[in-house]
Amino acid sequence: MIKKHLTLFGIVIALVFLFISIGLYPGGSQHDEMTVGFDWRHNYLSNLLNPIAVNGADNPARTWAVCGVLFLCASAALVFVRLSAKIPHKTSANIIRYAGVGAMLSALLAATPLHDLSMSISGTLLMLTLFYATVFIFKTKRYWLKALSVAYLVTLYSTAIIYFTQTGLAYLPVVQKLNLFVAIAWLLGLEYVVRSEDFLVLKQD
Repeated sequence: MIKKHLTLFGIVIALVFLFISIGLYPGGSQHDEMTVGFDWRHNYLSNLLNPIAVNGADNPARTWAVCGVLFLCASAALVFVRLSAKIPHKTSANIIRYAGVGAMLSALLAATPLHDLSMSISGTLLMLTLFYATVFIFKTKRYWLKALSVAYLVTLYSTAIIYFTQTGLAYLPVVQKLNLFVAIAWLLGLEYVVRSEDFLVLKQD
């Protein structure tokens, strides 16, 4: 029972930690350094991970946020490992497994001074993983999951474009949170809906 729902439990725990962190965040955002509390429109989730809030106050939200990110990354990594076991093409399965797990391990460094490097490595590996997973999902009859995969691709690539080009940064906090919730829905879809039988029609390597 626990093993079957391990991913769901991990995501729920992660969200609980993150919402506690949001409630504890002192304040300050890219829009206004003197705001009080967490602004869903203007604060990045990464603001929760910093030892000092944008307004200069000590950040008691950090420990909770780090725990939340840890559980979320572990849950996502487990989904990628389980999905790779369902893919009949060994090379593609390995890419999904190792790039996906690598992306999640890299994302853990977001709470360190290596944040920017972490985002670059994690983002690149995650886009690679998502691309390969989407290719296989499109070969199944899971139509709603196809639509969700496209939505995830759009939000993830939009986040990456804004982040790396520094264009439209005012919209990045909102796009970032939208991407997170789409990603969670996508991960749960892979965990509970996709079966090995969906890929039986695909040719083996």
